[in-house]
Amino acid sequence: MNINFRKILLSIFYVFLYSILALLPNSANAQDILNKLQQEYDQFKPDDPNKFFSTGKLAQALFFNQQEAEAFKLLKKDIAIASKLSDGRYSAYLYTILAINQLIIEETSNSRQSILKAKSLADRSKDIETKGYVYYGYGWILARQQQEVEAVKQFLIALSYYDQAKQSSTLFNRKANVYKELTSIYANWNEFDLQEKYSKLALNIALKQKDPLTIFDSYMSLGYMYEQKYLEDQANLAYRNSAEQYYLKALNTYLEKQNEIPIPSNLAFVANNLSHLYFKFYPEEYRDKATQYAELAKTKGLESKQYNLVASAYGILSELELLKGDTKKAKEHLLSSLVEINKSQVQDQQILMSIYNTLSHISEQEGNYQEAINYYKEYTTLFTNVYDQEKLGIGKRLEAQYEKGKQDQELALLQVEAEKKEQQIQLMAALGIQQKQELENMRLIQDNQSKELEVSKLTAEKQFQEIQMSKLEAKNRAQEISNYQQEISLKDKINTYYIALMIAALTLLAVLFYAYTQRLKHMKQRENFHNLAIEQERQNAKISMLTALLDGQEQERARIARDLHDGLGGLLSGTKLQLSHLNDQTSVEIQEKMQKGITQLDMAVDELRRVAHNLTPDLLQKFGLQEALNDYASRMCHDNLEIDVQFLHFNNSMNLDQQLVIYRIIQELVNNAIKHAEPSQIIIQLVEEDSEYHITVEDDGKGFDSSNHSNKSAGLQNIRSRVEFLKGTLNVQSDIGQGSSFEINIPKTKQI
Repeated sequence: MNINFRKILLSIFYVFLYSILALLPNSANAQDILNKLQQEYDQFKPDDPNKFFSTGKLAQALFFNQQEAEAFKLLKKDIAIASKLSDGRYSAYLYTILAINQLIIEETSNSRQSILKAKSLADRSKDIETKGYVYYGYGWILARQQQEVEAVKQFLIALSYYDQAKQSSTLFNRKANVYKELTSIYANWNEFDLQEKYSKLALNIALKQKDPLTIFDSYMSLGYMYEQKYLEDQANLAYRNSAEQYYLKALNTYLEKQNEIPIPSNLAFVANNLSHLYFKFYPEEYRDKATQYAELAKTKGLESKQYNLVASAYGILSELELLKGDTKKAKEHLLSSLVEINKSQVQDQQILMSIYNTLSHISEQEGNYQEAINYYKEYTTLFTNVYDQEKLGIGKRLEAQYEKGKQDQELALLQVEAEKKEQQIQLMAALGIQQKQELENMRLIQDNQSKELEVSKLTAEKQFQEIQMSKLEAKNRAQEISNYQQEISLKDKINTYYIALMIAALTLLAVLFYAYTQRLKHMKQRENFHNLAIEQERQNAKISMLTALLDGQEQERARIARDLHDGLGGLLSGTKLQLSHLNDQTSVEIQEKMQKGITQLDMAVDELRRVAHNLTPDLLQKFGLQEALNDYASRMCHDNLEIDVQFLHFNNSMNLDQQLVIYRIIQELVNNAIKHAEPSQIIIQLVEEDSEYHITVEDDGKGFDSSNHSNKSAGLQNIRSRVEFLKGTLNVQSDIGQGSSFEINIPKTKQI
């Protein structure tokens, strides 16, 4: 009996309360937080801009303390004051908090207006951190509206602003909140690497800031990630052990810092996850630990009034009793679980569904069939609602994954451009080093000249002293000094000529290098043009070959159909007439046997006509593709197979050759599905758009592994050849047990 009795992620109810608590680590409870924030708010003067940051925290605390009206009143009053200031960062910050709270109480339209107003104000503000906070709030709202791809974009923009912002008391906590949101989204997408990356980034910030709330949250996120990895690869016990390790770290963090984490439900949450982990994935000797943590989750859940967690704990205890064979205690735990979960304002549908399902099984074992039926009705009602919600979620998740694939492609292009720029930077750095060396050489020359000048000055002083002693000697020395100065001047000129010559040589080398690179670039372009021309010729040859091949196939099909119809068809009809004539002249016993033969001849004639029609569809030439496919579908249908043909906006503008190739492609796909997939339903859809035809063929058969068949199946290769002949594209999506889907796009501009 597979039952899910635990919560997987923390409620979004606490997301913004965490940011408040992080600023007040010594708070005892939510009321203490509210009182401290009120005191902080009251100490500011009415015209002090710094008051507005306190407004945001106080409004959040009021909202989560069930004082929504006071929170909105405070926000709107201070927004009116902040809007009069020249700097829009204060009103942008308050509008963001207003938008988030409006979304929580499901005022979707007002929330969107508020966040757009916040973005407009933030874009005009010069405060980088405020810009980041507004984009974070916008991403938060989009994530709660199932627009996860757009939410990721806004979160990444927020991080880019935070990276540019100056250090502040709120910057690291705000970064950590963005990391936690990204962790949650990538967990939904099963992107374990990115989930691990942002969980560890949040954990690093929390460890630096010594923020126990974020540390606890990060450990829980990492534990959940490794638990999901173990579910996908249960042969790798390292994943299971890592999940246990991080859950225990979260538990120890709470126990060591429980005075700084005034949320008792956190302890119930981690105990519930540990109990489930030991019960589901560890050997039997760990059952006592599973019971121990389930009891702890139940106790702390009751203290914190987190009734979903209490119900989950009771559910795990009931599973343990069922394994012991004690259905009476198991039923008592389940009834207690049902009582507790009904106390919750927002009931976990998965847990409630599991309770009703298990109660139904236990009542059936006890022989109380009416009670079992009642419980099962409750289960089926919940299952229908949950299934509908899951289908909607899956659709949005697939859309998100598609958008994410597009983002990955854009990121790859950006990385290529970054590598090119990095190479350019390296080249410029090399040139910079060379210029630096030349500058050092010039400085050395200048130092030498300065030293020589100092020597000259000393010599001059000495000569001056000698002049005092002897005029004649002074004149001689003066003449020597003059000669020596001329020699220095000559050396200076020579040095100048050398420097100019070096500069000219470097300039010439640079010009030669530039000319060489331009020549290489030109030769590479010529080579690319030549390769493109060769590839074009190959494509033209391939198209010509395919055209001849398809024409030959169709001519051979037509010849075979005529031969079957004119030859074998006439022979079978003549045989039937002869047997019918002989049937009137024979006894009754022989007539019955001959009648069976005549019936089989009728069946053979019908089969011959069907084969001939498949070989060369006359309806296609007379009435077009739509009538031909409808006729083909009606002939292939039977009691166990339904084929639905849909034409949307189709005006039959294709020429006959195009219609024939498309008919053959669809015929091949349908025959392959009937032959290999054993479907009960096949849907054929052709949609004509402005620039292309979109064809979809889907079945609900056995499916196949498209990664192993896409390049090896002869049937798929044949279909791909026909699609390439029409200048189209083929996309195959199939999983074993999930059916198959073939999507074909054919442009309208290319005519055969």
